[in-house]
Amino acid sequence: MTQHLADALPTPTGTRSGWWRDAVIYQVYPRSFADSNGDGMGDLQGIRSRLPYLKELGVDAVWLSPFYASPQADAGYDVADYRAIDPMFGTLHDADAVIREAHGLGLRIIVDLVPNHCSDQHEWFKQALREGPGTPLRERFHFRPGKGESGEEPPNDWESIFGGPAWTRAADGEWYLHLFAPEQPDFNWEHPAVQDEFRSVLRFWLDLGVDGFRIDVAHGLVKAAGLPDLGRDEQLKLLGNQVLPFFDQDGVHEIYRSWRKVLDEYAGERIGVAEAWAPSVARTALYVRHDELHQAFNFHYLTTGWEAGALRAAVDESLDAMRPVGAPTTWVLSNHDVVRHRTRFGSLARARAASLLMLALPGSAYVYQGEELGLPEVTELPDEVRQDPSFFKANGQDGLRDGCRVPLPWSGDAAPYGFGEGGSWLPQPREWAALSVEAQTGDAGSTLELYRAALRIRREHADLGAGDAVEWLEAPEGVLAFRRGGFVCTVNTTGEDVRIAGLGAGSVLLASGELGADPEVLPGDTTVWWQG
Repeated sequence: MTQHLADALPTPTGTRSGWWRDAVIYQVYPRSFADSNGDGMGDLQGIRSRLPYLKELGVDAVWLSPFYASPQADAGYDVADYRAIDPMFGTLHDADAVIREAHGLGLRIIVDLVPNHCSDQHEWFKQALREGPGTPLRERFHFRPGKGESGEEPPNDWESIFGGPAWTRAADGEWYLHLFAPEQPDFNWEHPAVQDEFRSVLRFWLDLGVDGFRIDVAHGLVKAAGLPDLGRDEQLKLLGNQVLPFFDQDGVHEIYRSWRKVLDEYAGERIGVAEAWAPSVARTALYVRHDELHQAFNFHYLTTGWEAGALRAAVDESLDAMRPVGAPTTWVLSNHDVVRHRTRFGSLARARAASLLMLALPGSAYVYQGEELGLPEVTELPDEVRQDPSFFKANGQDGLRDGCRVPLPWSGDAAPYGFGEGGSWLPQPREWAALSVEAQTGDAGSTLELYRAALRIRREHADLGAGDAVEWLEAPEGVLAFRRGGFVCTVNTTGEDVRIAGLGAGSVLLASGELGADPEVLPGDTTVWWQG
């Protein structure tokens, strides 16, 4: 086999087999992480400058949301060229520098891949529009004649995730499918050219040295034969588990088996991570069988509330589903599409407790930028600054995803808090001065130092990290307690102190909140790690 370019590139130091099984992966949303040129928008050079911060934080890998050439109709998830960098983020040289520098620090880089749809400015789609009905390039998308006497009605009753019909009519009368915005036409994955193109895109970025891909809408690539009507008046949800003719079709698995072969051509254990919203965790597990992808996001856990019984059930169901396929379970509390978990759970205390619970569970954990600072959702943003495409629809998603995408506060007493010299594309709240990296560094009681301590202990403790089981311990109502070897985790999901006689034996490794003098009393909304 011909040696790939990436085989000669620097690889993360301290590599180990199966690194993804217990990896803590940090999501960077590029436009909101760090701005190097003062235009108010984060970029690749900004990311590069902050890589030492991520190394010090203690994560293993960095996942970068899209930075490809794009008209930005949906924050870069409308890709016009999968092999080019959008000028707002930098150049291909900048991307190469980020990968190399990350590897030099022992960090791995995972990039977003958006295969369900592209931009309406993608050359294939523009040419398909020019060439008209019945031409070969139209077969790479889902073009159909409309219903009604003159084809004035959409081909079926599918709704866009962002609201409104999932079809837009071209000037020549045909309709094209877009499960998201009209600027995001869906590819037809039955077409060999689409399959060949994306295997080529995979190799392009693998040759550049990336360590894996987070696959956007991994469950959506294949549509049911004949594109049948949904048959009911039901608005779709981006984060849902409905059984639908365009999501979680069995045909997607053949695609990922072919991708796994490409990933396995490369040294260094390159991985695929599925963003797969499936009707059940058992269906999600199908994406991570031994010959498919390596991880799948655990949305079942993300959508679980702050309640002991529900959390325990979600943990058990997740571990039970992944165990038969030999894949690690993943845990996630926040990302760029959901309300930050500090706000969802109702308090910083609960967010801190939830974070320690997540990091104690067996498998791999995802940290969304800013959660280590305890950032809340920004719920009040002027309409004129919002960019979430669903905000401008009359129905569909709530349109408020911008609230978790506000740029990070790094330092200083006033906005943009060290994000860059030219302001920030979304306004930052005044109270974020106390939540900046600078303000929290060295403060033993800060959320940032809690994360740093937790990730250090997780890395050093023999009983944390990879695994597929926990030993539940008998605990009072509202309390979770489990053992992993010599490690014990206790979680009080109630707002009141609870006596946990016998559960807290041993020394305290870390606590999410202040503890009292009595070690057998667990404060409300608090998680404690114990060395048994």
